[in-house]
Amino acid sequence: MAFETILANLTTSATKAEALGKTLKFDFGENKIFIDGTGAGNLISTEDKEADCTISVAQEDFIGMTNGSINPMTAFMSGKIKVKGDMGLAMKLQTLLK
Repeated sequence: MAFETILANLTTSATKAEALGKTLKFDFGENKIFIDGTGAGNLISTEDKEADCTISVAQEDFIGMTNGSINPMTAFMSGKIKVKGDMGLAMKLQTLLK
């Protein structure tokens, strides 16, 4: 799955989800997805800005989490996912991956 597909899928699910109330960034290394949930909805961009919570993960592992082949908690405990910042916001991630 290409980054563009990940971006499109995350944009679709994030815009349907309730606003996060904070900012969240997915760091895939070279590519980034920034979600600004401070307004009425979640706005998605590919900007590399400071966020309340940054989740660093390989694209392949992110794909595994979205298709159910990788358990997000297991991935976090094994170091496949690194979270910097607001851990409570990271816990809301499930609402965006539906």
